Amino acid sequence: MLNRIRPALGRVLTPIGRTVARTGVSPNAITVIGTAGVAAGALVLFPRGEFFWGTMVITAFVLFDMLDGAVARVTGKISKFGAFLDSTMDRVADAAIFSGLMIGLYRDGQHGLAGVALYCLVAGVVVSYAKARAEGLGYTCNVGIAERAERLIVALVAAGFDGLGVPYVLAVALWALAVLSTVTVGQRFATVYAQAKDDPAPKPAASAPASGPASGPGASAAGNEEDEENGEKAHAKAGPPPRR
Repeated sequence: MLNRIRPALGRVLTPIGRTVARTGVSPNAITVIGTAGVAAGALVLFPRGEFFWGTMVITAFVLFDMLDGAVARVTGKISKFGAFLDSTMDRVADAAIFSGLMIGLYRDGQHGLAGVALYCLVAGVVVSYAKARAEGLGYTCNVGIAERAERLIVALVAAGFDGLGVPYVLAVALWALAVLSTVTVGQRFATVYAQAKDDPAPKPAASAPASGPASGPGASAAGNEEDEENGEKAHAKAGPPPRR
């Protein structure tokens, strides 16, 4: 849902990215530093019940992490590895946030709510994996009522208000996230299924001949043609000598 504001957000972040790029820091370094900060805030402060300050630290590093794309664009350092690293580090950050909430709630005696936080963690992983796997198979999967940005905003806002003493806000948020994440998984399954059922059925593989190699003039000619074809393929693969 929040993907609609990405173009406007990019226009805001680009000037900041230019400023950060002048320091010489790389986009990948921003990604790693941002994730490390999020994980530290979540796994150090949340388990101690410091939900407000944990949220402040996490939010600061999440905003810092958002600059990696802007720096990559202004410096021309956009790469597939950078996209892979960013996506992987996002999963690490999400796991740290919900793990910290789960530990903090469990230590506070709220065992049932800690279980809901664990469910949100697992559901979030499934939401992300479903999209990644679908796109790996050539399908589009840009659907979902609770994507990563929405889940983070709801969880962090609720944790922050809980740290300020607002009652029930974290419980309501976690239960809502559990339901919305489950709905999102269902939406992505339905979207991929609708595309997959329209795919043409794969053709059965041709069966190998039961007998050994045939003999005779026809077989010899076919064998010669095959040898010539293999030779041509080998020559094509070899290609011209490399330039130095």
